[in-house]
Amino acid sequence: MSSKAKILVTSAAGKTGLQVSMRLLSLGHPIRAIVRRDDARAAALRSAGAEVMVGDVYAVPDMRRAMKGVQRAYHCAPTAPNGQLFSGVFATAAVEERVEHVVTLGQWLSSPHHPSHFTREVWLSEQMLATLPDTTLTIVNPGWFADNYFMVMGMAAQLGVMPMPLGDGDTAKNAPPSNEAMAAVAAAALADPATHAGKTYRPTGPELLSPNQIADAMGQALGRRVRYMPVSEKMFHKALTANPPGNFSFQALSQLTLYAQEYRRGTFAVGGATDVVQTVGGLPAESFVETARREAQKRPETRRTLGNRMAGIWGFMKTGMTPAPNLPRILRHADLHMPADATLAIDSAEWRSTHGAAPKLVKAA
Repeated sequence: MSSKAKILVTSAAGKTGLQVSMRLLSLGHPIRAIVRRDDARAAALRSAGAEVMVGDVYAVPDMRRAMKGVQRAYHCAPTAPNGQLFSGVFATAAVEERVEHVVTLGQWLSSPHHPSHFTREVWLSEQMLATLPDTTLTIVNPGWFADNYFMVMGMAAQLGVMPMPLGDGDTAKNAPPSNEAMAAVAAAALADPATHAGKTYRPTGPELLSPNQIADAMGQALGRRVRYMPVSEKMFHKALTANPPGNFSFQALSQLTLYAQEYRRGTFAVGGATDVVQTVGGLPAESFVETARREAQKRPETRRTLGNRMAGIWGFMKTGMTPAPNLPRILRHADLHMPADATLAIDSAEWRSTHGAAPKLVKAA
């Protein structure tokens, strides 16, 4: 039996949760991984040595079972409109079990005034977790993930375009962190609370990149030329509605629209690139090309086959035929509260005072 602390990983089959689990196992920590369903990802976790629990993270009885006997926990809310419910259930069980340390996956945009309901819930979750009486906290607050670009990787592979609403193609606006990079930082904080308790870390890629550079790197990974195609929000909504990625919902699409506005305004460039992945996570800097190359190997839609090319062409045509969703009406029906003082992070004096005065926007060479 390991003498190291046992750690609970929530959203353990998700983009960062799976990587956090694997990283902790490699460090010799026993982990309990809670997942929604017993699928191939759960099987991979078991094979790696994790204790896998299938359960509902929104249900107090299930979370109590998940927390039983653990000393530390990774808090990662599912991409869904019920983030605050998840955090309340998590906090209740953590207090009862007297969990010693929590690492939460936050957001670079985290603010009580943000128009994104998801982002305000992230901020509230951070405040809640910081008040747990017997628990220390580390916040990992990445910006725009490298993974977000891979929503259109299939189209890039088959048609040579990366259509996204990211504004000017020549301005370097983001240093995208990989899922593995974010997980390395979270795992390091879980493994050594004495060093990392009370701290906030922003993992990024090694350099700010423009959308054109992102497209070029994706092309290198795919072995073909890929060009960035700036599109309107409406066209992006149509494309994702016609060709929905995993865990798609109209509520999530509405929030992604707000994050794309922040992207165009340069919010993710504030502060530039950091060395957190190397200094905290212990991983060497990884270029976006390397991240994209690894991702391309996982995705069957990136293979250059006749069937995939026809699917890419059909997806492009289907986008044109698909009506744009009425997101304001969808949000009204969802009854998501919008504060009267809702303000993008880049326009918030309070946010800028803690994150940096201005974006580091530079024209790419």
